[in-house]
Amino acid sequence: MIIHITESVWLDANDMCSFEHLVQVSGLTNDNLLDLIDAGVIKPANDDPANYSFPVSCIVLARTARRLRDDFELDSEGLALAVNLLQRIEALQSELHELRAKFAKNP
Repeated sequence: MIIHITESVWLDANDMCSFEHLVQVSGLTNDNLLDLIDAGVIKPANDDPANYSFPVSCIVLARTARRLRDDFELDSEGLALAVNLLQRIEALQSELHELRAKFAKNP
């Protein structure tokens, strides 16, 4: 018998979190997170590096980045590339889903 444990967290789209909180809950290092910000992968809600805040939706993205870093032993550039590609795939899948739904209504 195999038991899978899944962690679920309800995120309010309007909530914000600090840089320190994002580092703590994601498992990324400060440098990893700063590299992802510099690469434009994770976008803070403000432009004040001393007091960055992020939408809580960034928690999911940061955790994904940490898993990629750990599982594939990626450096900062590889991590940024992998996360960017995953985001692009998700956007394309969403667009494809919308187009299929649109054409299913109008054959």
